[in-house]
Amino acid sequence: MSVKVSIQAPLAHYQWGDGCDGWNFVEESTLSVKQERMPAGTSEVLHYHQHAQQFFFILKGSAMFEIEDERIIENEMEGIHIPAGKQHRIINHTTSAIEFILSSQPSTMGDRVNL
Repeated sequence: MSVKVSIQAPLAHYQWGDGCDGWNFVEESTLSVKQERMPAGTSEVLHYHQHAQQFFFILKGSAMFEIEDERIIENEMEGIHIPAGKQHRIINHTTSAIEFILSSQPSTMGDRVNL
């Protein structure tokens, strides 16, 4: 059965990092789709996923990604694909909050290795 979801009615809301929020829209073993919000000046821990590939799509603001030894800036309405096994993290290097959609295939449940 299909379930209608939104940021006001997600499957689940969670908090992570330093004041970051997330909303689950799809959470199955084969696919995860989330919307996340990061306040100004926050960052994620460098990590990788053994099996999951990820796609980040920036809805609001500008985000910096560290992928292996490279830094890449993605702006509103731009996205980036991160293959499984690549060390990465997202950084909000700006003075405003950022919002993005994060799709993972398969889900990252139990598949994250922090560095």
